[in-house]
Amino acid sequence: MSEGHDVQALSNVDIHVYEAVASQAVESGGARFDLLVRASGLAEDELRKSLARLIEHGYVVPKGDGYGLGPHTFEVEY
Repeated sequence: MSEGHDVQALSNVDIHVYEAVASQAVESGGARFDLLVRASGLAEDELRKSLARLIEHGYVVPKGDGYGLGPHTFEVEY
């Protein structure tokens, strides 16, 4: 994640996906793709694109067979 990256630059979809990852990561230590599809209500392609953007910026990291949270400086409600 680049220094000074502004979370406000994320789209509403990206924030929604981040919150879904955060919710699952807190509960089980990681977020599986199939459960993210169900939790987010997004089409698989849209979810993959959002996850790619979140990974690119370091907000989400690949973790085993799923995803976890990267370092962040903001809080979300989930």
